[in-house]
Amino acid sequence: MTRRAYRPVVCTGPGPGADPTPGEESVEVLLDRDTLRVERIVSLDYSSPDGFWYDQPDDEWVTVLRGRGVLEFEDGNRVELGPGDWLDIPAHVRHRVAATHATEATVWLAVHTPAE
Repeated sequence: MTRRAYRPVVCTGPGPGADPTPGEESVEVLLDRDTLRVERIVSLDYSSPDGFWYDQPDDEWVTVLRGRGVLEFEDGNRVELGPGDWLDIPAHVRHRVAATHATEATVWLAVHTPAE
């Protein structure tokens, strides 16, 4: 059996208690491999700019760890997510952040993998 060497990772950026400025969102890449990217996203009273849509080449699995957020899809569907809720978004399904909690930071965990 081949073992991978242990590589310590130093996390930088806002810690679990750090909140962004209202109306902003911060993205921290926690892990980036050839076929996997994990992001920690923190947003406060945030929505994507008018007319902006994410159109990502990879599948995205996203969960809310803290706070609340509403994702809006180009087809008009809206999904509200709270702590523990998750959603699997296939590649190229256009979506945007419609809103996040106004007074409590929303912490998301997003996992990106190659499109199936």
